[in-house]
Amino acid sequence: MTLIEGKRVVAIIPARGGSKGIPRKNIKNLNGKPLIAYTIKEALNSKYIDRVIVSTEDLEIAEISKSFGAEVPFLRPKELAQDDTPGIEPIIHAINYLLYDENYNSDYVMCLQCTSPLRNSKHIDQGIYDIYTKDADSAISVCESEVNPYWMKVIKNGKMVDYLSDNKFYARRQDLPIVYRLNGAIYIAKVDIILNNKNWYTNNTIPIVMDKFTSVDIDDEIDFKFTEFLLKQGVDSYGRII
Repeated sequence: MTLIEGKRVVAIIPARGGSKGIPRKNIKNLNGKPLIAYTIKEALNSKYIDRVIVSTEDLEIAEISKSFGAEVPFLRPKELAQDDTPGIEPIIHAINYLLYDENYNSDYVMCLQCTSPLRNSKHIDQGIYDIYTKDADSAISVCESEVNPYWMKVIKNGKMVDYLSDNKFYARRQDLPIVYRLNGAIYIAKVDIILNNKNWYTNNTIPIVMDKFTSVDIDDEIDFKFTEFLLKQGVDSYGRII
């Protein structure tokens, strides 16, 4: 399906083969399915996404991705699949491939990382709807921060000093200002913004607010086991354990 007024949205799922923290993480079995399958499924369930494309340099990841319904129209150059490759580079490569090799031009590009398997199609569609209706340059997913910077300290000359100082003391957690952190689940922007700025952020970037459960980001084995626990318990579309 297409967005309002025929706008095209392409979702790019970056999935290189050389993960260090968890070897072969993107296709590691998570509660019966490869990790990447969760992101592919929710992208395909979106009301607004036109194409779901996996960007990988790895043949096994490519075949598994296709078996779950994603497109893999190219293999990413190995130089764009290194530990120090900036995350925006595979997105720009995919946009340019589609434009110059397929003559396919999209209005919006979305990056969905495999490491956020509990992010669902409702979050995805909310982000697409908001960026369009609010005429934003980009939208990025966040969740409420578990650690509030107003209670953080730094150590200077052996003494504890407030990390943030607004000359106000917050004695109760309930009185603290709500702050948000990036959760890495969803990035979406107008294609021309990405090509011109090579960045997801502008002065016209809006948030996609998610809860802490669906914001799980798998970085190590503990994250992996915790996510598997949540899946076995059951988490609804609002991030609540069933």
